Amino acid sequence: MRKKVDPRIRMMIENGVKSKQRSMFVIVGDKGRDQVVNLHYMLSKAAVKARPSVLWCYKKDLFLSSHKKKRMHQIKKMMQRGLLDPEKDDPFSLFMASTNIRYCYYADTHKILGNTFGMCVLQDFEALQPNLLARTIETVEGGGIIVLLLSSLTSLSKLYTMTMDVHARFRTESHGDVVGRFNERFILSLAACKSCLVMDDELNPLPLSSHTKYITPLPNLEGEEILSEADKDLKGLKESLRDTQPAGLLVQKCRTLDQAKAVITFLDAISEKTLRSTVALTAARGRGKSAALGVAIAGAIAFGYSNIFVTAPSPENLKTLFEFVFKGFDAMEYKEHIDYDLVESTNPAFNKAIIRVNIFRQHRQTIQYIQPKDHEKLAQAELLVIDEAAAIPLPTVKALLGPYLVFLCSTVNGYEGTGRSLSLKLIQQLREQGNKLSTNSSSDGGAVSGRTFRELELAEPIRYKAGDPIEAWLNELLCLDAANHIPSVDGRLPHPNECQLYYVNRDALFSYHKESEMFLQRMMALYVASHYKNTPNDLQLMSDAPAHHLFVLLGPLDETQNRMPDILCVLQVCLEGEISKQSALRSLSEGNLPNGDMIPWTVSQQFQDAEFPSLSGARIVRIAVHPNLIRAGYGSHAVDLLARYYEGQLADLTELEDDAPEPKDSQKLLTDAATEVSLMEETVKPREDLPSILTPVNERKPEKLHYLGVSFGVTQSLFNFWQKRKFVPVYVRQTPNEITGEHTCIVLRPLQSDDVEGVAGVSGGWLNPFNQDFRRRFMSLLGFQFRMFAPALALSILDPKITFTEQESMAGASTENIIGGMTPLLTPYDLKRLESYASNLVDYHLILDLVPTVSRLYFLERLPTSISYGQAAILLCLGLQHHQLEHVEDQLKLPGGQILALFNKTIRRLHGQLHKAASKDIEAALPRLREVAMAPHMTTVDEDLISGAKKVEADIRNKMEENLLDPEKLQQFAITGADADFDEALGGGKIPKSGFVSVKSSGVKHSDGKDSARDGKGGKAGKEKRKKGGDFKRPGGKKSKQ
Repeated sequence: MRKKVDPRIRMMIENGVKSKQRSMFVIVGDKGRDQVVNLHYMLSKAAVKARPSVLWCYKKDLFLSSHKKKRMHQIKKMMQRGLLDPEKDDPFSLFMASTNIRYCYYADTHKILGNTFGMCVLQDFEALQPNLLARTIETVEGGGIIVLLLSSLTSLSKLYTMTMDVHARFRTESHGDVVGRFNERFILSLAACKSCLVMDDELNPLPLSSHTKYITPLPNLEGEEILSEADKDLKGLKESLRDTQPAGLLVQKCRTLDQAKAVITFLDAISEKTLRSTVALTAARGRGKSAALGVAIAGAIAFGYSNIFVTAPSPENLKTLFEFVFKGFDAMEYKEHIDYDLVESTNPAFNKAIIRVNIFRQHRQTIQYIQPKDHEKLAQAELLVIDEAAAIPLPTVKALLGPYLVFLCSTVNGYEGTGRSLSLKLIQQLREQGNKLSTNSSSDGGAVSGRTFRELELAEPIRYKAGDPIEAWLNELLCLDAANHIPSVDGRLPHPNECQLYYVNRDALFSYHKESEMFLQRMMALYVASHYKNTPNDLQLMSDAPAHHLFVLLGPLDETQNRMPDILCVLQVCLEGEISKQSALRSLSEGNLPNGDMIPWTVSQQFQDAEFPSLSGARIVRIAVHPNLIRAGYGSHAVDLLARYYEGQLADLTELEDDAPEPKDSQKLLTDAATEVSLMEETVKPREDLPSILTPVNERKPEKLHYLGVSFGVTQSLFNFWQKRKFVPVYVRQTPNEITGEHTCIVLRPLQSDDVEGVAGVSGGWLNPFNQDFRRRFMSLLGFQFRMFAPALALSILDPKITFTEQESMAGASTENIIGGMTPLLTPYDLKRLESYASNLVDYHLILDLVPTVSRLYFLERLPTSISYGQAAILLCLGLQHHQLEHVEDQLKLPGGQILALFNKTIRRLHGQLHKAASKDIEAALPRLREVAMAPHMTTVDEDLISGAKKVEADIRNKMEENLLDPEKLQQFAITGADADFDEALGGGKIPKSGFVSVKSSGVKHSDGKDSARDGKGGKAGKEKRKKGGDFKRPGGKKSKQ
């Protein structure tokens, strides 16, 4: 059945062909595939060339059964034999059989880069991602059409709640509710595109936008009227260079003014022949970068360059470049097989790509492809061309640069997300070198030394005319040109302490309101300016991922000005953790890591710990500061505010719990927006009942977290930034990143929490065991994967203790398992060698085998002695990284003699600690005399003597009182003779000469009952006693007897 098609459809296609701009048609319905035939037919009639080629992209199933494929094969045979009747056969089958269609899985769309098609059909909308959308649309030439098939839908708003394939990657165990904000914004943006028409599966336009309500045909332009100002300037440039060869012939191959100027700049650098120039060409996709390089290489051959090398990630990427090399040869009348030959690759993976061109018209000249890693083969190079430099690791690109002419080419602001590494880092360094060169040349009176740097940029597209509405729509939807719209900071810059952190509501941010779109573009501008790789897929991650949250740092708000405040810093945070122990144990036992929760799964795998994933944390995915405010303190203040926010220090939690209204469910809002109406009656517009886009963090209840984490490519400046923010490293990836060549590092900062024992505030905290174990492993790997780390970076990550107190140094080292034991680390011979080197008696080579052991002992704090930072760097380079002395000289920028002097001083100190520890062990093994403890008396000597004398006098007094006053005890001293007996013995009063007198005892018994004369010892003995015991001396000096 024939039906009249709405004239707006044909008019939009014809207008696109006339203006060489693209059109897009969105077909809603299950039979939209059949309408592709009609659209292609209208395009074929409007275009000058018949049967435009078609790119048909799909997810998995093309809806072609085996029977249909067989029928297509039969139709092709019938067409060749002229037996086909178009009136009777299926139009769709005829279309598929007679049209050049390239079928492509969405997963293989990277293979169609560099190709151009007249029509692009996209089905299976649920599999579309922003990267794929832009990658496929950009292959369509000017005047072509893009057809988007939306099947199984009764209304456009049903897309809001459609589950996309990418959403499975966004879900985690603790965050599983995905909200399709990107689809909502996508549908709303279609209404703003002037060259987009939304239809049902019967080609009836839907009342989605007022732009397509009235479409007027464009006038037919002929001759000079078609040319724009740039085209006229290009034509004039070609005319002016017609007599200048070979530039005139080569510029004739250029299609835009920008491309022609780039080729002239390349030829200027080639004609100088100083081999001291670097030319960098950057542009978005479809601007003719590879074509300009190919034409420039042909010019280099004309100027006599002999050794030209070309490199790219793969030789297949050089198809366009070599195509324009040969077009340049054709312009200069070079003939294949006569003037040059081609060499194709025999590697099946390169698909017979050209890898070498031999030219022999004047003399031997070669254009040779080399792989980026083979930079050592460039010794004889005169010109090196690097195509798609942003897809090559940055260290490899740096290694490719040398003493020859270098042409760099890269894509920036493209949907591939590449180019930022090149523009942020490498081109910035080359620009600074060029500025230094110009400064030095002017100060030296014109003397030039070093390399010059030139920068080129292509802005005008080649596939389609400038001002293409599809390109403008795509750039706005995916924020592809955000780098060109970085806002300037006006007025007084606030101090970081005056700034406040705000939470960004994503429902309002992606609502497609005018103010929210402006705010989103500013946020993405900071992202693009601060990070080396930004892809459109990042936008969908920001909008739909349930675990992601956005924060911005703003200055003080001025209520008198009715405008959005300047964004000073953007933070994107991903909540991670809260994984059950069963899931962690299962993952560890199976050895696989689920999607999401990067830090918990990585730390759990590295430390084989099933407890860490149960903690909740926040990973700072991105932190982007305004490019004009780098190192002004805004990023540091934003991180500190974020940590304080999650610790609950910025808000009164009890007050928020009482006053906070019930939060609106984002998924419910989208479900309500997806109303049940017919397609022809549906009106799509931004939602009105949305919360405020910004909320101060002190008015929002924070999630309960245990740590903040970051994963980044480790560099000295970045690591210093996070280390100052109290983050400690727990993991460094051993293999470098494919784009930047940097090693990924994970750092953590514990937050105040009552749920974990030993949190921050206690020395070390719960994170300390992870950090200590990481340091030991990193120390061992410094001699392997991390051997090329700069000494400063390695020391920063290792963070050794190199300053000890006097008490710690005096305590000395512990020799446990170092000197003693069954297998000591150091033998007495080793100590003797260290002593000889410390005394400058031998060369350092004699102890080189001991340096790794001694270095490891020192960095493990087993040898407590203070050394300088330079000495620690030398010890690390020689002992842990096992570098030669020459490499240490190059790294530290010190002469070898000074390095050896510092090294000798370090070894002398370390040997002193070892010697002291060994001496203590020997001394402890020797026998010792018991030491007498001499304690001072409490009393003085005089006091002690006086006290003793008093005690003796008292004893004597007591004894005298006892002996003299007791009659019974005095009786033993009584003399028993009578007076007559004494008189008789004295003999008239005269004392004999002997002085003794004898008196006969009376035999009186003593009180003890014994006879004094007979005591059992005989009488003679008794007499002697009486004689001697009776002597006494009188006061006059004479002896007498009583």
